[in-house]
Amino acid sequence: MQESQYLNLMQEILDKGQKQEDKGTGDVTYSIFGKQIRFDLSHGFPLLTTKKVFWKGVLHELYWFMSGQSNIKYLVDNGVHIWDDYPYRIYREKIKKGLVSEITKEEFIAKIAHDSEFSKEHGELRHIYGEMWRRWPAKNGRTVDQLQWIVDDLRRDPDAHNALVNSWNPEYLYEMALPDDACRFPICHNMYQVNVKDGKLSLQLYQRSADIFLGVPFNIASYALLTHILAQVTGNKPGEFVHTFGDVHVYEKHRQQANEQLSRDPRPLPKVKLDPSIKEIDDFRPDLVTVEGYDPHPPIKAELALVGGIVDEDWKKFVQNKQ
Repeated sequence: MQESQYLNLMQEILDKGQKQEDKGTGDVTYSIFGKQIRFDLSHGFPLLTTKKVFWKGVLHELYWFMSGQSNIKYLVDNGVHIWDDYPYRIYREKIKKGLVSEITKEEFIAKIAHDSEFSKEHGELRHIYGEMWRRWPAKNGRTVDQLQWIVDDLRRDPDAHNALVNSWNPEYLYEMALPDDACRFPICHNMYQVNVKDGKLSLQLYQRSADIFLGVPFNIASYALLTHILAQVTGNKPGEFVHTFGDVHVYEKHRQQANEQLSRDPRPLPKVKLDPSIKEIDDFRPDLVTVEGYDPHPPIKAELALVGGIVDEDWKKFVQNKQ
């Protein structure tokens, strides 16, 4: 089964991973470097079955990326809270400077949901995926729509070797950035390339840092769905989703959950169907996608590790107090 590739990789990490510690938060991982798994999309949609994947979150997050959005209000309004901590990190920096009043994260998210002026000012996450995919900041104030460009390029030339979207912009990352410009979210799945062979469109993702238990099942489903969408709008069939990893790891606090997942037998993968009205990338909406035959094992809950990006002492203490 295709899912076994993922499970075998997680087992390898548990068996052979090297212990590492995040200097920003103190989170411990067990890590290996340079791996790859492949999914033939003609053999089922890789929505993993050994635990239930948050499919609603996959749909709304991918729409958020593809529509070029970078404010979390859309996600909050649709009950997807996987991004909540990152704008709150920025807000806490403003608390420390005395620029805003102190509120809890729960109060912060409630204000994002119900106060439009507040969400406009404090819900924005600059320099993340939606902006980089659809509004890459270029010279003279113009922007570059990378996602539309690769669609147009593959329509002109199905044999193109340059259909690549990049989210890694050093101008806004880590100590390479000016302090006020540094992205507070660590860009993890940072580049993907699309290629057509024999009328089948395949997509390869390079993910520099990957949480194999919590994040990777979500990433697999998201980019496999993107592969289906790009295939449909370019007049091709879905080929392979190829997932290439840099540092791929299990968090120490997820080891028990990972072992529970490994004890389960994979079930047949479901199928995904896109509404035929999706003819352009901007036609995609979450309600135009259906999954058939998804029969997973129950979900396994685990806490998101808030690592990466520029981390100050206040955020380090906040994260450690949550654990």
